[in-house]
Amino acid sequence: MLDIALWISIALFAASLMLNVFRLAIGPDLPDRILAVDTMYVNSIALIVLFSIQLNSKAYFEAALLIAMLGFVSTVAVCKYLLRGDIIE
Repeated sequence: MLDIALWISIALFAASLMLNVFRLAIGPDLPDRILAVDTMYVNSIALIVLFSIQLNSKAYFEAALLIAMLGFVSTVAVCKYLLRGDIIE
């Protein structure tokens, strides 16, 4: 039962990732593209965690944590650049 639920959730998150790529490609303006990239980070973290559960390995959780930190920092930096025009004051 858990195996079937994992495969279904992996497929749904992969489909969500593809829809985010589509949104990134046709986003009408820059904030939509930033939001698409941020959502791609979240979906990639979910996929890594699901694969980790499926493989019964703890090593992938560290990779998911690293991607989460990089995603947060990069989103904040891009938003700050978008608002002010520079990242470091």
